Amino acid sequence: MNKKRRIPKSVWILGFVSLFTDFASEMLYPITPLFLSATLGASMALIGLIEGIAEVTAGLLKGYFGFLSDKIQRRSVFVKTGYTLSAIAKPLPGFFPLISTVISSRIIDRIGKGIRTAPRDSLLAAASDNNTGAIFGFHRGMDTWGAVLGPITALIILNFFTGNYILIYFVAVVPSLLAVIFAFMVKEKENFNPQLKNKVSIKLFWIEATTEFKLLLTILTLFSLVNSSDVFLILKTQNISGSDTSALIGYILYNIVYATSSYPIGLISDQLGKSKIFIIGLFIFSAVYLGFGLSGSFLINIILFCIYGIYAASTEGISKAWISDIIPSHLRGTAIGLVTTLSSIGVLFGSLFAGILWDSFGYQVPFLLSSIVSLLLGFTLIFLKKNRLIR
Repeated sequence: MNKKRRIPKSVWILGFVSLFTDFASEMLYPITPLFLSATLGASMALIGLIEGIAEVTAGLLKGYFGFLSDKIQRRSVFVKTGYTLSAIAKPLPGFFPLISTVISSRIIDRIGKGIRTAPRDSLLAAASDNNTGAIFGFHRGMDTWGAVLGPITALIILNFFTGNYILIYFVAVVPSLLAVIFAFMVKEKENFNPQLKNKVSIKLFWIEATTEFKLLLTILTLFSLVNSSDVFLILKTQNISGSDTSALIGYILYNIVYATSSYPIGLISDQLGKSKIFIIGLFIFSAVYLGFGLSGSFLINIILFCIYGIYAASTEGISKAWISDIIPSHLRGTAIGLVTTLSSIGVLFGSLFAGILWDSFGYQVPFLLSSIVSLLLGFTLIFLKKNRLIR
């Protein structure tokens, strides 16, 4: 095997941490909106607000702890702390099935995610050998296989114990604990410059950040405003089929495609360039959301879910690999944290706005709006690339 395509041991360990964490998280993610709406009587706007608050909480902390990991030149302590906190939070709605408990559980879980994400991604970037696309693609694939196993487990539980959402919260504890065990195997692998310890600042970061990064930051933030929570795709499918199981099947297929294609697409991005793959991803997103906005067919929605997996594989890990390529290693935590912070704020407003539009005008309006804006952003990136403002 080509040396540049080998996956280091540290990346495998981080991959298993993410696999088991997503196993637990994705058991809960697709059933939480169903639990909120069917059992607890929450509106679409409230569901959107809950998801938005959860994500913006994680996003704000990603920025801070990414910066802090650069400043103190340590990564693994944040990884261990963040995954442990999330494991503790997950079963809370099982003990206390209330809207307030669901909100608290989601926020605590996202606090853990906020602590760990940017330091973990910095460790991944440090493990690369000019193959950040492959490294991040492999990690996203492992992470997403957890997102396949989680909903399948939830689906089995729902089939044997109809409507027993509470049991799912309890079962999710097992993979959470496995994730913590692997997290404590993570070691520092990054070679820092001792002269930079405690000297990293936002001012230093902004001076050293390239124009390409600042343009990418702007595009990703704007995109987040129309990239609302995936729970709306699940709910749209449920509305058409009238079945929780059918909605989960679509989400499972999406994750299977995402997991399968992440590593190959990452490899391709190392050869063709991250920006080209990311642009393709935006166009796929636009087409999928157009389809969800116009389709009233369950079968078409399932097909769109599968295509949506290609979009995710072309953007999620690729954007982080792209950032890692254009930012100095001692500032990667800050850069990735800043991007995710601004994106999460965008998701907060985007999810809330999408929920309000759905409640007021039906599902078509938020889906079509997202489709149009993402298409325009794709063409904007093509313009920037032609004018050599991005590579």
